[in-house]
Amino acid sequence: MDHCAALLFCLCLVTFQSWTAEASQELQSLLERMEMMAKPKGRTGSPPHEGVGCHPSPRLSRALSRLYSPFRTLLSLTSTSTLNCIHDLEWNLLNTTFEGSNMTEQTTLATIQALAFKLSCDFTGLWLSSATLEQVPQARAPHRMQFPAELTQKACQTHRKELRLICVYFYTSFFFQDDTNSPLLNNRVLGAQLGHDHVNNLSEPINISFSHNQSLEGHTLTCVFWKEGAGKNHSGAWSSEGCRTEQPSPAEVLCRCNHLSYFAVLMQISPAPIPAELLPPLTYISLVGCSISIVASLLTILLHFQSRKKSDFMIHIHINLHTSVLLLNVTFLLSPVLAEPAVPGSACVVLAAILHYALLCCLTWMAIEGFNLYLLLVRVYNVYIRRYLLKLCVLGWGVPAILVLFLLAVKSSVYGPLSISQENGTTFWNISICWVQNPKVRSVLVMGYGGLTSLFNLVVLAWALQVLRRLRAREKALGAQACRDAVTVLGLTVLLGTTWVLAFFSFGIFLLPQLFLFTIFNSLYGFFLFLWFCSQRCCTEAEADAGTEMEAFNSSQMMQ
Repeated sequence: MDHCAALLFCLCLVTFQSWTAEASQELQSLLERMEMMAKPKGRTGSPPHEGVGCHPSPRLSRALSRLYSPFRTLLSLTSTSTLNCIHDLEWNLLNTTFEGSNMTEQTTLATIQALAFKLSCDFTGLWLSSATLEQVPQARAPHRMQFPAELTQKACQTHRKELRLICVYFYTSFFFQDDTNSPLLNNRVLGAQLGHDHVNNLSEPINISFSHNQSLEGHTLTCVFWKEGAGKNHSGAWSSEGCRTEQPSPAEVLCRCNHLSYFAVLMQISPAPIPAELLPPLTYISLVGCSISIVASLLTILLHFQSRKKSDFMIHIHINLHTSVLLLNVTFLLSPVLAEPAVPGSACVVLAAILHYALLCCLTWMAIEGFNLYLLLVRVYNVYIRRYLLKLCVLGWGVPAILVLFLLAVKSSVYGPLSISQENGTTFWNISICWVQNPKVRSVLVMGYGGLTSLFNLVVLAWALQVLRRLRAREKALGAQACRDAVTVLGLTVLLGTTWVLAFFSFGIFLLPQLFLFTIFNSLYGFFLFLWFCSQRCCTEAEADAGTEMEAFNSSQMMQ
């Protein structure tokens, strides 16, 4: 019996080793086929190589039909050979048996590298570097991936004994072509997956570092992941959702993402590159200007409350405008502080939403100032609107709140840290702020919203100037009255926020003057409003004194 048991054990061992070797050969064969597909010869319109391609194996198809996993959904979205190759590779890496705690496979030319790791629930983190991989060409720029200890917490709740982390490195973008064939930094895609589960919404991000040795002047870099099923043809597209981009140095791009996927750095040509040496002075002007505006707005609000015409609805409209400007400047100054990597991402998301809300409120109250000016100048007769101030407050504070809350409810990832980096030769500058990350949202609810309010106020300003010209033509007043009219025009220009129109002149020869003019005027917007308030208060007091003197003179004449 002992001999039979030993023979049976040896037979099982040989069978297991044979099956393991067969699985390893199948994995290596798949990698070689994928490398053949990615060769330059295969990037023409014809098939890459005759007989070369990937189709789901019967074993893979049967397994996917029984498992509720990301693969089954993704496989139903597209049947292209490149996706079949990726899915087949993932399945093989997750199910291949190997000895030890890790396995490394790569193609002959090292175009594709695949790694698998056995993890347990006492996982403390993992740090991977391309420098530790064998047979990696030295000419390639290094890359690194760092996984936090939180990675396995959700999976361990199902009481699994062993977890498997797979990493796939593509030194080619052939398998990840979107509708526009977007260029990638170093043509490199780094992917990772933990078992058959989705891993997302991590509180501690996964760090993916891409090093490079090329000049990025004139390009905007964005950390993205491959979103299968997206795009016009549902073949996949790059998305920056859940990822933040940092540039610790001119030769490194750091991606911090809260989920597992295939990651890359998207290179886009900057529409109007800003010289890197101009970013520090622009930043300094913004900080000083916003600080001055905060103090000026606080003083203006206090002086408004001490005004003798506290019941005047115009005073209340001005107070609301100053309050929105104060909120905008405070959140703007806090934005770079909360965008630091050490600060929790949720704090940056909240501040970015508040900053967006403050900007929308500021623009809305500027439009309300324009509408109120229209009522005063055009409709000269007394117009009574029931609960006028309450309705204005609902419009000025409520509409922006609805828009921001809607964005947070639909997709909170539209807010978060936004990196601004510029490089000019040896000069490099990088700063991060908490702001709107989604370009479409910025186009519609920042530029579009601001453009509509600015256009409306420009029309009102032109109308006000026309009315003022007609009045002065009747009076035929010159001299001091002309100077007073000039001051009035400048004050109305500031009050209606028409300097925000400068944002639409950031092109061509207007770029550099526009940058400085926009930064100076709009960072000091609260201070200019303070000057307008002081001038109006001086005029009011002068008119009051003149009226008092006139009454005294008339009284003396009557006594005589």
